[in-house]
Amino acid sequence: MTWQSLEITAGEEVAENVSDALMELGALSVSIEDADAQTDDEKPIFGEPGEAPPGVWRHNVVSALFDADADIAEVMQQLSEATGLRNLGYTVQAVEEQDWVRATQSQFDPIRIRDDLWIVPSWHVAPNPEALNIVLDPGLAFGTGSHPTTHLCLAWLADNLQAGETVLDYGCGSGILAIAAKRRGAGETLGVDIDPQAMVASRYNAENNEADVRFVLPDEMPAFVADVVVANILASPLKVLAPALASHCRSGGRIALSGILREQAEEVSAIYSEWFDMNPPLPLDNWVLLTGRKK
Repeated sequence: MTWQSLEITAGEEVAENVSDALMELGALSVSIEDADAQTDDEKPIFGEPGEAPPGVWRHNVVSALFDADADIAEVMQQLSEATGLRNLGYTVQAVEEQDWVRATQSQFDPIRIRDDLWIVPSWHVAPNPEALNIVLDPGLAFGTGSHPTTHLCLAWLADNLQAGETVLDYGCGSGILAIAAKRRGAGETLGVDIDPQAMVASRYNAENNEADVRFVLPDEMPAFVADVVVANILASPLKVLAPALASHCRSGGRIALSGILREQAEEVSAIYSEWFDMNPPLPLDNWVLLTGRKK
């Protein structure tokens, strides 16, 4: 079977209306994605702890899947009538049927962080059974260990975390950092994320790895001051969140920040130096990890 993928460019003020209207017009599924993703204009969606984040980006692509026999020109005409919007830019492409499960699984192999630490998808056999193997499947939130920013955080935790230390993973995504910390002997461990889907993915992954980690949304976050704070997000939200993250790290505790490009490191480090004695950046590819000790 073949489907049609309709992609419409839409600004932040109309993206959700377009999405809702497409579902009413018979779309099998609809998603809203950042049109500027992977470019210099990419703008992350984030909010202060306890605040609801904005719903869409400034520039969006609304993607809708339709049956092969759907009249896309008619859909666009009806969309215009339903929303009052004219001259929406769009493209259409065919989507061939395939084994989506097998296609997805083929993209993910075990990931070596160190000889004694691996991320292993559940359909693979662990390359080193004696290592700490974190079982993690791609899910509803990003964070499979394949990206350099996640790799940097995992390697730093493996080298620096002391048994019994409490850990806060802010922007936990799939829960991988919190789970790895707990499996390496951390004490009380808390994961926080603004995305409810991250709660689903991280709790599922923690159960699969027999890791006793609590995952909460920002407005559910308890008064928690950790020995170690890790945050793998992006530079923009890290700058905004600096006071909040500092407040959750004890005096003498440590912080590890990732999701930072090399050219952003100096600015982010300068902001955090108000609360932390910052160390030189740890690079991997075009990304860096920033670490520091609370004053």
